[in-house]
Amino acid sequence: MVERDNPAAGVTVEFQPFGRRVPVAAGATLLQAAREAGMALLSVCGGAGICDSCRVRVVCGDVSVPSPHEREELSADDLGAGYRLACQARAHGDLVVDVPVESIGAGQRLQLECDTRLAEPTRGASGRDRAVRALDVSVAPPSRGDLRADATRLRDACSSGGGRPLPVMPAPVLATLSGALREQSWHARLALDDERLIAVLPPSTRLLGLAVDAGTTKIATYLLDLESGKTLAAEGSVNPQVSHGEDVVSRIAYADTAGGSDVLHRMLIQGINEMVGRLCTTAGVAAGQIVDVVLVGNTVMHHFACGLPVRNLGRAPYVPVVTDSLALAARDLGLEVAPGARMYLPPNLAGYVGADHVSVLTAVGPPPEGRTRLVIDIGTNTEISLLAAGRIVSCSCASGPAFEGAHITCGMRAVTGAIERVRVVGEEVRYQTIGEAPPIGICGSGVLDAVAELFTHGALDRHGGFRRDHPIVGTRGGQGAVVLASADATGHNRELVLTRHDVTEIQLAKAAIRTGIDLLLGSTRLPVEAIDEVVVAGAFGSYINLASARRIGMLPDLPPGRFRQVGNAAGAGARQMLLSVARRREAERLAGSVEHLDLTGDSRFTDTFASALGF
Repeated sequence: MVERDNPAAGVTVEFQPFGRRVPVAAGATLLQAAREAGMALLSVCGGAGICDSCRVRVVCGDVSVPSPHEREELSADDLGAGYRLACQARAHGDLVVDVPVESIGAGQRLQLECDTRLAEPTRGASGRDRAVRALDVSVAPPSRGDLRADATRLRDACSSGGGRPLPVMPAPVLATLSGALREQSWHARLALDDERLIAVLPPSTRLLGLAVDAGTTKIATYLLDLESGKTLAAEGSVNPQVSHGEDVVSRIAYADTAGGSDVLHRMLIQGINEMVGRLCTTAGVAAGQIVDVVLVGNTVMHHFACGLPVRNLGRAPYVPVVTDSLALAARDLGLEVAPGARMYLPPNLAGYVGADHVSVLTAVGPPPEGRTRLVIDIGTNTEISLLAAGRIVSCSCASGPAFEGAHITCGMRAVTGAIERVRVVGEEVRYQTIGEAPPIGICGSGVLDAVAELFTHGALDRHGGFRRDHPIVGTRGGQGAVVLASADATGHNRELVLTRHDVTEIQLAKAAIRTGIDLLLGSTRLPVEAIDEVVVAGAFGSYINLASARRIGMLPDLPPGRFRQVGNAAGAGARQMLLSVARRREAERLAGSVEHLDLTGDSRFTDTFASALGF
């Protein structure tokens, strides 16, 4: 959207997790603001305030006091937590508003899929490779002549007939033991690992596992049957932490405020728990059947998940609390799964190269002998590894949230109505939207396409400036701009434009990624032509037009056949580790062999980055 000439005359409402910002008149309802933004916010009663379908949560900002309708529809606890009815709450100042999944009428594109060659985890013979095993037991019930404690009789039942002794019973499992044995008529399926009793379940209950890819912007979760290895359900959602910052640097700053770290930990865990509820509903199972969890994420998200401090990740030399693999009690962290389940987290590599990249490398595997492979996991924070001659050299790049549509004038995340593809034909700009709906904004892949097309057709110079003599270039606010969609073609009757500011945002993001690639090549003394394969992973990496990325110099200008888009490789690696202890050990060995390249301390960084800004 084009900014108003007098923004002081109104206020701005920012809707998360859409990443959509809209100027409205002071006093406008949040429902009006959502409609101005072209968002499909539910309103079953048509805005009369007699239902709660449009409930949202005001994160911060000046908003009207709750109306009588809101006090009737929402509980005191809800109101205290910031929940409001969008049709009743009015914006008196700039606001940040969080929109729950159930209030959104149009789904957001959340990348869960991956290359099927990555999705097949290995399973050990007879299940010996699994971290958790099942043991069916029958326990003698107590009587006047047998007053052994329930835990003792269960231990004796496991040891009888030469069986393996029962491992440690954690307190949360002991709390469920007596009730479970009696409800199940003294028959049970035990979930155990080598050290602990995890759950006492009804006979023949399927043991399930949860794999989580906790990204800065998006979270992907997968529910797996640990016996068959089958994925029973998958769920994607925006990371609820985005209301406290689009990138990890903003969240580290928020975590440094009073109580901020605890807030971000709880938000992440609550978001995962809500996804677990939806996964279990889809699969027709209970959350108590989840006996093992694997979580991957960048180092900051890893620390938030574990409740670890992140302050030192925000200041040089960016040292994490821990880089070793962890196995933590899931219930202690707040996850609503089996009482004794543990959450395994593979190693981090450095302050900004996390367990998620280890998971990507584990899923992708090593290149064939004598071949060179570049692995790029594109996101708000982009991680890159160069695998050559038995070496793995990795770095991270602060590519920022522009690829998610943030900081773009008409930007939005990849939801229905977002422009995702752009082509210039003669003097006409053509576009394709998600869901083939009327356009209401442009997402990251669309912005990348637009910049590449405008450069290719001479509307942009190599420095990112608009050529004012080009027929499709106009002005907005005295600056060069291109209209992508006229007001009469959009879903909110406002034109969509691409400005010089937007081009700069893409230049900064693409230069960060290309700088990482070039410095990795320099550190290994390899020319770009030596790269035999470029593996592009991550949510954004799955949808970009690789030709556009090559044209603007974000990716090396190599033959198209050398590129492979693999989707959510981090999620694939997490699933592999969920089903295989050997895969976990492999990830740990791999992490120990990676050489980390710190770009911030590299003397070549400034010159390389400046050179990479041009097209």
